[in-house]
Amino acid sequence: MADVLCALVLLLSPLAGNREAGELASRMEARYRGAKTLQATFLERYAENGSVVRTEAGTAYFRRPGRMRWEYERPEKDLFLVDGKTAWFYVPADHTVTRVPAKQSGDLRTPLALLAGQMKISRVCSRVELADAEKPLREGDAVLRCLVRGEKQDAASAKGPEKALAARGSDAVFFEVARDTGELARLVVRQAGGIEVEFRFENWRFDPAVPDTMFRFEAPPGVAIVNGELADGKT
Repeated sequence: MADVLCALVLLLSPLAGNREAGELASRMEARYRGAKTLQATFLERYAENGSVVRTEAGTAYFRRPGRMRWEYERPEKDLFLVDGKTAWFYVPADHTVTRVPAKQSGDLRTPLALLAGQMKISRVCSRVELADAEKPLREGDAVLRCLVRGEKQDAASAKGPEKALAARGSDAVFFEVARDTGELARLVVRQAGGIEVEFRFENWRFDPAVPDTMFRFEAPPGVAIVNGELADGKT
């Protein structure tokens, strides 16, 4: 009988874990779905083989439908903007801006436009599960592993938000969320070759007064516009 009970526990534990993961994912969706605009401070870390190569910080803004603005403040002032159709990356120091259709962008920030869209995690993840082996940054948070939709597709056939993750061959994608509120604390993407990109979020504001003009890009005089994908060195 003891053997039977042990077998039942082993069988049911993954189901319970998947159920909790689904509930947390739904809580996160509900947390952001009702807001027309969002604002948060962010820290972005890019690491290779466990060593941090680059750390940047700034403020991100989101607005329905599917628009966002990332203002990099440290160490340099850069701008990444999605106006709903086009993704722009402006480097004032280089006097250049790169533009690419948002649906074709392989940039890892692009899927986060879901925060200002329908906020359906299922558009990016075919399934979410608890990542118990991953330690959260904050006590009480949970870490969810996202099984990326389109991972087994050819990169050219992936579309929409999943393209940025599928086309780059993401090995693992994790969301850290607050168990009680569903707020997003962190997104981690691990790729082949020991590459890890992490976005940490704090100071979320819901429905701040963010004008629509903040999500329109007009190249300043003398700035060269380059069509194509963002450079690999900037994710």
